[in-house]
Amino acid sequence: MKKIINTSNAPAPIGPYSQAVLANGFLYVSGQIPINPATGELSKDSIKAETEQVMRNLNAVLMEAGFEFKHIVKTTIFLSDMALFNEVNEVYAGYFKSDFPARETVAVKGLPKAVNVEISVIAYKG
Repeated sequence: MKKIINTSNAPAPIGPYSQAVLANGFLYVSGQIPINPATGELSKDSIKAETEQVMRNLNAVLMEAGFEFKHIVKTTIFLSDMALFNEVNEVYAGYFKSDFPARETVAVKGLPKAVNVEISVIAYKG
């Protein structure tokens, strides 16, 4: 059985998908981009600001489902340019203390709304 997770504390989906789906103890969180859910505006002051907003959005979805960053087992980071990797990684690292999740980081040709970073996660609570 699956349960759809949605919260107003993260941006509403901009297409036919859910913010997250909970199934058999796994939480699959859709890619989050740096939209401030309170204003609907993009946070594009810097790549660090974009990444912070993405991480806040992920946290909101995790919390709605009763999960925390410590439950994340896999992340995928999409970047508009690999030159942004170090700054994104610096912000990202602040959210994980130990038992780090598996991860890949890839550069892509384009991301929704022309943002520079999108992150999706899979979390597990057994």
